[in-house]
Amino acid sequence: MVLSALRGAVGFLTRLPVGGDEASWEAFRRTPAAIPLAGYLVGALAALPLFLPIPVPSAAALYLVTLVLLTGVTHADGLADLGDAAAVHGGADRARRREVLKDSQTGVGGALAVSLAVVALGLGALGLAGTRPRVAFALALAVEVGAKAGMALLVCAREPSHEGLGSALTEHATPTALLPVALVLAPAIVVASGLGAGHASAAAAVLAPIGTAWLVGAWAAGALGGISGDVLGAANELGRVAGVHAGVIAWTLL
Repeated sequence: MVLSALRGAVGFLTRLPVGGDEASWEAFRRTPAAIPLAGYLVGALAALPLFLPIPVPSAAALYLVTLVLLTGVTHADGLADLGDAAAVHGGADRARRREVLKDSQTGVGGALAVSLAVVALGLGALGLAGTRPRVAFALALAVEVGAKAGMALLVCAREPSHEGLGSALTEHATPTALLPVALVLAPAIVVASGLGAGHASAAAAVLAPIGTAWLVGAWAAGALGGISGDVLGAANELGRVAGVHAGVIAWTLL
């Protein structure tokens, strides 16, 4: 069950050719802990360029490119859609924001949200690449696990805004499923600390994305009536940005 769920999670969250079938999808959507489990794989692979003996800006750029090659643009598209919904003026009701969310055209709000996220992540990546390679790897791994745990948190603790991907993932999830998520999360802090990142920076890299996801979910509950696939994607992208900066700041100052 766990292996099938992990296969489904990797197939859903990445572009890796792991294959996929109805059984793995069903196992995945019934196992929220598989989401942060997949984060270990994504984080480890994305961090590999940070080991290369190349200039810091080049290593940071390769980190970003590797993330895109690994995960595609699905989550970034969710952030763009959420940015457009957030940019709807004034007294727009939930129905209007959900209508904008589903619109395939990207507006100014979406373009701005994605642009700011990419720039912020790029600057954070410069900080990662400027640390020791083992520390950079540790923090990148912890960040990705934290970002995926943030998605799992929303799946377990929030209601869907409408029928779709969000409802498919939340249908069988309950707050009690957060215990396995926490158990999956803990080793990321231990591993990152053991690789030299230190307890404070490892914890910051993991917990900042979770806090960010909670804030995104709280906004979505009020503005949209719940979460959706777009909200989950946006939580992942914004959580990654928050985690990279929090980890680097904590490692630098503490």
